[in-house]
Amino acid sequence: MIFDEWGTRQDLMKSEGIFSLLKTHKLFTAIILLAFMLIALVSVCYGNAAEPPSIIIIVNNAPDDLEISVGSGNTYVKTNKTGNIIENYYTFYSRDLEADNGYVIKVSTAESTFEIMLEEPLRLYNNIYTLDLKNKKLTPGKTLPRSVLLVTLRISLTLLIEAVMFWLFGFRNKKSWIAFLVINLITQGALNIWINGFSPLKGYIIVSLVFGEINVFIFEIIAFLAILKEQRRIKTFLYAIIANLLSLFAGGYIITVLPV
Repeated sequence: MIFDEWGTRQDLMKSEGIFSLLKTHKLFTAIILLAFMLIALVSVCYGNAAEPPSIIIIVNNAPDDLEISVGSGNTYVKTNKTGNIIENYYTFYSRDLEADNGYVIKVSTAESTFEIMLEEPLRLYNNIYTLDLKNKKLTPGKTLPRSVLLVTLRISLTLLIEAVMFWLFGFRNKKSWIAFLVINLITQGALNIWINGFSPLKGYIIVSLVFGEINVFIFEIIAFLAILKEQRRIKTFLYAIIANLLSLFAGGYIITVLPV
């Protein structure tokens, strides 16, 4: 009889354990499905909406009357101008770039007009240059100070959001906060440096951000569960999910406002 009661208790304990595990898996599945549903609702992608530019020229604080043209010989084509609150982008499409011996970039404002010879062949699908109006200089790629500033700004905003959630979830120990800082600097630093390599034109960068954040999700969940001991594992797990969802939505918004 005693053995029967013991066996019954073991069966009950196993049943409760299985039920608890199922509840955890159901909660995890529900959160993931909700995340993808929200992403699908807020993300807008345009498939082949326009031909990708072959040259993108970044101009910081461009005057309103700035015009940039590209040409060879006596034929010049004006750029397509887009921009945000900090800088403007002047783009040339591949159909306008038919010369084999270089291009002349013509820059015009109300105060001056000058030309820059672009002799190097175009090696990439999207060729990015930065124009220094003051020194009348065109340099390949994004400038280092610009990249450092924008990466630092995006990481700082993300850390602020996730730090608030970390506090609200009850993490107070110094060791927990050190782990939080180290893990987030690694994941968000890698993510934002990777994003910095993309074209400053928004295009499909939201899709790339989502895929990048999925990797961050996985890494941070594993790292936080392995290192943080201050709270229960389920609470730590929920923090990692909710904090990263908030940073994903915030990152998507930041990308639409600030340059990349």
